[in-house]
Amino acid sequence: MNSSVNVTVVLEHRDSFSKAVIKNVIVLLLGFSINYISAALIYTFHNHQIFYTNPRYILIIHLVVNDMIQVTLSIILFVIGFTLYRINVSVCCIFTLLTLITTENTPLNLACMAMECYIAVCFPLRHMQICTVRRTLMLIGFIWNISILSVLPDLFITLATEPLDFFHSRVFCLRENVFPNPLIPLKREIIYSLFLVIIWITIFYTYFKIIFTAQSASKNAKKARNTILLHGIQLLLCMATYAGPQVLEVIKQGDPTNYIDHLFAFYIIIHVLPRSISPVLYGIRDKTFRKFLKGHLWC
Repeated sequence: MNSSVNVTVVLEHRDSFSKAVIKNVIVLLLGFSINYISAALIYTFHNHQIFYTNPRYILIIHLVVNDMIQVTLSIILFVIGFTLYRINVSVCCIFTLLTLITTENTPLNLACMAMECYIAVCFPLRHMQICTVRRTLMLIGFIWNISILSVLPDLFITLATEPLDFFHSRVFCLRENVFPNPLIPLKREIIYSLFLVIIWITIFYTYFKIIFTAQSASKNAKKARNTILLHGIQLLLCMATYAGPQVLEVIKQGDPTNYIDHLFAFYIIIHVLPRSISPVLYGIRDKTFRKFLKGHLWC
C-alpha cells in the first residue's frame, strides 16, 4: 500500500473535532470493556491453582494476555493518530514492533490450543505425560521467539537502508511509514503465507482426527470439535488483518472522501472486536472458568 498517498488522503479528509472525539470515545470504551473482562480472567487464573497447573488454561490465559496487550497498543496508536498525529519514528517503531509480534502470536497460539485438544481426545491416557506445564511454558516461549524472528528483520532492513536522520523524524505512525523498504512487504507476504498454511493444516488435521478417532457420542469429543471449529473462525478473523492493506487500497480508490470513516470501521471490525472473542469465548464458555469468574468479574 502506498503510505504517502494514504497520509495525503487522511490529511485532506480529517475528521471534525466532535467526530474525532466520538470515535476516540467509542474505541476507548470498547478497549476498556475488553481489557476489563480480560483482567478479570487473569485475576481468576492467578488466584486458583486449578488453572495454573493445567496446560489448557495456561494456553488460554496466554492468548488472553497477548490479545490484551495487542488491544492496548493498537488503541494507544489510534489515539496518538488523532491527538499528536505525527510522532517520532523511533517511538513508532517500538509500538509497531510490539503490535506486530502480539498480532502474529494469536494464530500460533490457536494452533497450539488445537493440538492440545487433539491430544486430550485422541490420546487421553498420555495427555498428562505429553502436555505438562513445563512443556507448555516452553511452547509459549517458542511462539514468542517465532513471532519476534519474523518481525525483527523489518527493523534490521530499515536500519541498513535508511539514514540515521530518518529515525529522528516525525511521521504518521503506520507500519509502511516506519518500515518503507519495498522488500519488507514481500518478506511479510511470504512469512504470512507460510504461517497460515502451517496453521490451517494443523486446524484441519486436528479437527478431522478428532472426528474419526473419538466416538461421535462422546461429550468431550463433541466439545473438542466445537472448540477447534471456533479456533478456525478466530483464525479467519486473523487472516482479515493480513488482507487489510489490499482491502483499504480498494476502498481508498473507490471512495476517498469517506476513506477515514471506512478506515475507522475497518479498525473496529478487524482489530478491536476480534480481540473480544478470547475472553468471552474461553472465559464464559468454559464451565470451570465461569464458575470462579462470577465472583471476580464485579470486583
